[in-house]
Amino acid sequence: MTHKYDFLVIGSGIAGMSFALKVAEHGNVAIVTKTLLEDANTFYAQGGIASVSSILDNFEKHIADTCIAGGGLCNKEVVEKVIYEAPQQIKELINWGVNFDKKADGDFDLHKEGGHSESRIFHHKDSTGAEIQTSLIAAIQKHPNIDIFDYHFAIEILTQHHLGEIVTRKTSNIECYGAYVLNQKTKRIESFLARVTMMATGGIGSIYQTTTNPLVATGDGVAMVARAKGKIKDMEFVQFHPTAFFHQHERPSFLITEALRGYGGILRTMDGKEFMQKYDKRLSLAPRDIVARAIDTEMKNRGDDHVYLDITHKDSEETKKHYPAIYKKCLSHGVDITKSYIPVAPAAHYSCGGIDVDLNAQSSISRLYANGECACTGLHGANRLASNSLIEAVVFADAAAKHALNVFKKYNFEKGIPNWNAEGTTLPEEMVLITQTEKEVAQIMSSYVGIVRSNLRLKRALARLDILFRETETLFQKSVVSRDICELRNIIKVSYEVIKQAMLRKQSIGLHYNIDYPPQCNEEKEIKQ
Repeated sequence: MTHKYDFLVIGSGIAGMSFALKVAEHGNVAIVTKTLLEDANTFYAQGGIASVSSILDNFEKHIADTCIAGGGLCNKEVVEKVIYEAPQQIKELINWGVNFDKKADGDFDLHKEGGHSESRIFHHKDSTGAEIQTSLIAAIQKHPNIDIFDYHFAIEILTQHHLGEIVTRKTSNIECYGAYVLNQKTKRIESFLARVTMMATGGIGSIYQTTTNPLVATGDGVAMVARAKGKIKDMEFVQFHPTAFFHQHERPSFLITEALRGYGGILRTMDGKEFMQKYDKRLSLAPRDIVARAIDTEMKNRGDDHVYLDITHKDSEETKKHYPAIYKKCLSHGVDITKSYIPVAPAAHYSCGGIDVDLNAQSSISRLYANGECACTGLHGANRLASNSLIEAVVFADAAAKHALNVFKKYNFEKGIPNWNAEGTTLPEEMVLITQTEKEVAQIMSSYVGIVRSNLRLKRALARLDILFRETETLFQKSVVSRDICELRNIIKVSYEVIKQAMLRKQSIGLHYNIDYPPQCNEEKEIKQ
């Protein structure tokens, strides 16, 4: 079966849905999502969305905070674009039905998070992402020009390669004509042809054993674009959230928002002692990379598997009012956060790298845009400032929509794209081959390519991964296409990109900390393990 749409959106988070809403007045749109619209990283974002709005704040402060957190590697032009345009995009979200919390006087109740010099975080209690996601879904479902294809899994983007041409990054102007998509209900592979494709597949957290991401975050967009010879950038910068609820048998890990540290939370070792004073003068409100390494160091030095976050000194009713989801979740595990310390440990949370895009969210492949966590705009540099990602997504959705609407009518639907060829394939003999390999990849990445790295660890990770890559490619060539085998391929491909780019980065900066290259910054304490 072949579908034809003006705009194909792959992914259902804020990055894809806000783009869809902005272009749907001018053409028909297909949103392809591998489960349901709700199952996106956006839904799980607790903290909020950053934008200057207080008279105590200004754009220059937000720009400075972003660049400092990014280790000096942020693209200044992108930073200014996102921060200057943020207030208007907040208004757009509100127009789409998003409700941000307000104080009794009617002003927005702005939070402060690690790395921010002022309170500028719009939020909806401790479930901001869910509020944004459900509001956008309601707007999407009401729009007559948007079709939703749930339980549809994008396998590969369509390029000249599928017309029989040899495509290389150096010699070809690569073009995207849509994607091959697995209909998980019929188990058939369908062709989605599009004038313009938006890649918005979210994060890569599932390449690690411990992650706050939903388990659908298997780096599909990055892997597809990498296989199509598109440019991938800054994959070594993987952000580990410092405070995920520690529970050995729960995957994904439940996120304990950074706002709790802005609220006054104190990090303590298992014997109740504060420790952040040893690592940064900003204490528990230091940027995430510093806090995550500090926690990781304390855990390894002491032989502990977690630390504590303490908010017992705060007013209990106020805590329950502002953080109801966290209170309820912790209570379900026997922890009353108003009376007891919260057990926490770092977990893979956000990828600052991804598909290289320009100021219009255009990738290196013509007719293909990328937005959200799967894209690398240059906003985050070496480390994402808290709550900057959601605003980045709506600003770049706007930029992509404006650019795409000016050019999409000149693109035709490419003729001659063949149907998917499944000749000679069979069902995998043993599902355990896929599930066990996925576990091995997660173990390799967590052991050797985590918060703290070394040249030896990276070399070992690459050697181990190469064996799994060859085994999986052989299995893929022989197997009937399934979501499981495709996700495994994507996990391996993305892991390779992280390792390869980590090996090329001959310095410790931001989220990439290699003990063979001690950091040059005098303010940051060297951490060796």
